Amino acid sequence: MRYIEPHAHMVSRTTADYEALALAGCKAVNEPAFWAGFDRASAQGFYDYFRQITEYEPKRAAKFCIRHFCWLCINPKEAEDPGLAREVLALIPEFLAKPGVLGIGEIGLNKNSRNELQILEEHIQLAEDHGQLVLVHTPHLEDKLKGTKLIIDALKNHPAIDPGRVIIDHVEEHTAPLVKDAGFWSGMTLYPESKVTPNRAIDMLEMFGTDRVWMNSACDWGVSDPLSVPKAALEMRRRGYDDAFIDKVVFQNPAEFMGQSPKFDLG
Repeated sequence: MRYIEPHAHMVSRTTADYEALALAGCKAVNEPAFWAGFDRASAQGFYDYFRQITEYEPKRAAKFCIRHFCWLCINPKEAEDPGLAREVLALIPEFLAKPGVLGIGEIGLNKNSRNELQILEEHIQLAEDHGQLVLVHTPHLEDKLKGTKLIIDALKNHPAIDPGRVIIDHVEEHTAPLVKDAGFWSGMTLYPESKVTPNRAIDMLEMFGTDRVWMNSACDWGVSDPLSVPKAALEMRRRGYDDAFIDKVVFQNPAEFMGQSPKFDLG
């Protein structure tokens, strides 16, 4: 089975994880910029991180015949410091021309604070100014609905941003309809301890359809499973879905969204 892992923080994973992805049929990995497990002390830390995901990780993935793509931003957890955030934002244009960079992300909200909202708006403006795709992180648990509404409003404040070029990730049953009705793409994150299980994700496909949606693992330094997508594909097969249905969800859809960038090439 072929598939794309459209949201994985591979800097926190081992080479054994890359091998497991390749053996499961992974053709490409998509790595949004995110938190390092701790707050970075300066913009220089982000500069080095951007070098890591634009230069080093593509080489590591290539050893296992996997294409690596990435996104750039200061993540919502560290956007609470506007001074630092703006220093990081100023670094990003230098990296946008790198071969595997597909857009701005994962931007969004963590605690739905005023500072986070301001930096979210500035990220969206950066994407607009440079014609970039956008990948958005929605907050977890009780703040998800409020945060999703705030994010959609922020995106609508920028009418030049095409909703079809934005994916809002970590949707759940109560937020997926908002994202879909506003014309954005939806990402369903399969996580062992939070977000959604494979069965819940497939239930959501049955409720809301398979258009403009992808599944991802968002695997990172915490309890997470880089093989969540192929495991969900197996569950689809157990439910009786055929190869065409599965291929649309786990390969064609992410390829369609990322293919809006001329840099997306599976070789």
